Amino acid sequence: MSEIVSWLMIEKGWRVIASDGGALGHVDEITGDSAEDIFDGLAVDPSLREGPRYVPSDLVGEIRQGVVKLTVTHAQFERLERFKEPPESIEIGPEGASRSQRLTASFRNLFRRRR
Repeated sequence: MSEIVSWLMIEKGWRVIASDGGALGHVDEITGDSAEDIFDGLAVDPSLREGPRYVPSDLVGEIRQGVVKLTVTHAQFERLERFKEPPESIEIGPEGASRSQRLTASFRNLFRRRR
């Protein structure tokens, strides 16, 4: 069995399984802030016709190369909400910020990446 890996390693298409071992679908999107190491959750697509469901990070158990195991059963997964695209975040400097502060904020926004 492969070693446990960080959420930063998760890629679109990885298999997602329930706590009872049943297949749930595949990772469609990863939400979080990799620069701050903040993992929000996953969009898991159980099939092409249903659309992805949102799995908050606190329901993610083990993450191994190519596989994410959740802490919920298949039945509990079915009750999760549909995934809604989160709004982009942007840092807004205070009014009257110096040119240096505005430039720093612009670079942070430019390089802040939602996975």
